[in-house]
Order: sequence, then C-alpha cells, then structure tokens
Amino acid sequence: MADDCDEQVSDSAKKPVEEQQSKFIVAKLSALAVAMFVFAFWVMPPLYTLLCEVTGLRKVGGAYTPVANVVDESRLITVQFIASQNEAMPWVFKPEVFEMKVHPGQVANVAYLAENPTANTMVAQAVPSITPYNAVNFFHKTECFCFERQPLAAGESAELGMQFIVDRDLPKKVKTITVAYTLFDITDRTGNKDQEQAAQEQTKKPSLALR
Repeated sequence: MADDCDEQVSDSAKKPVEEQQSKFIVAKLSALAVAMFVFAFWVMPPLYTLLCEVTGLRKVGGAYTPVANVVDESRLITVQFIASQNEAMPWVFKPEVFEMKVHPGQVANVAYLAENPTANTMVAQAVPSITPYNAVNFFHKTECFCFERQPLAAGESAELGMQFIVDRDLPKKVKTITVAYTLFDITDRTGNKDQEQAAQEQTKKPSLALR
C-alpha cells in the first residue's frame, strides 16, 4: 500500500511540471512562428528587392502613367508613411507627414526628409514595402525618390519627393495602406568617381533643413 501511495504522489507531482513544460514549448513555438512571419513579410521583401536592383537581376520599374485621371470622391483611403534605416545606415530619415487621406484616383504628393550627419559623401537607396498585400498592385508611384540613388554630401540634408495615386479599383475592404521605406547605404557599390560626381551635383542644389 505504501508503495502505491508513493507512486500516486509521485505521479501527481509530475503533472504540474509536465504542464509547465508543455506551456513553455507552446510559447516558444508561437514566438518562433511570429518571428518567421515578420521575417518573411517585412525583412525578406526589402532585402530581395535591393539585391535585384543592385545586382541588375531585375530592372527597377519606372513611373506609373495614369490612363484616366478620374477621382472617386465617394471613398477616402488613409495612407500611412513609415521610414526606417538599415542598421548600417547612419542617416536621419523620416516622412514629412505620417498619414494623409486621399480619394482613389487623386494625385497626391508627400516628401521624406533625409540628412547625412557624417563627414563623408554617401549614396543611399530607398526600398519600398507596401501593406496590406492586396493593395500592392493598386498603389501607383508616378514620381519617386526610390527610382534613383540618393547621394548626399557630408552634413547635407534634402527633401525627397514622391507622387502617387491610389487606384480606383482598390478592393473595397481596404481602408488603410501603409507605405514603408527602408534606406540602405550603397556608397561602396557606386565607386569613388560616382561619389565625387554626385557630391558636385548635390552641392549645386539648395539644402533643406529637417523640420
């Protein structure tokens, strides 16, 4: 009898431990799933796009030309703007406004502000990412600083413009579009000659202080 009681007590003591271990494993798996989701949808697309553009595996798309500039005034879409830098990029980079409301078909303008606080001329490339996924094909950039490399001389700042149109065929359930730009340092890929020429061209342009 004593042995049976000891076994029952031992089994009872094991259950809470096993339950804790199971919860810990579930929590770890959940965290891993979230991390994989973030990596797949936020990290990989910009890195893949940058790789394609820098290596020439895929040509950078040009500006969108609207067929008919008809505005749908019955709808208002909220467009959010986000800016971030690659961990190796020391520039200051942010949108002039963080949010605006536009009608589908309306031509809208927004600016991002950039500053090179270093003592050297640097060249940057902005890589866009748009969410939700089903809005990607309905957000059209007619003009964008992301189409070109962006050189800035030491201590220089600039206003980088973007003009866009939200397509009138945007799915009705989409009410908000988030446009995120990640800034990468591509100075080493441009060569000294390109950097010197870029610095000379930039010094001819008026410098715009960050707000």
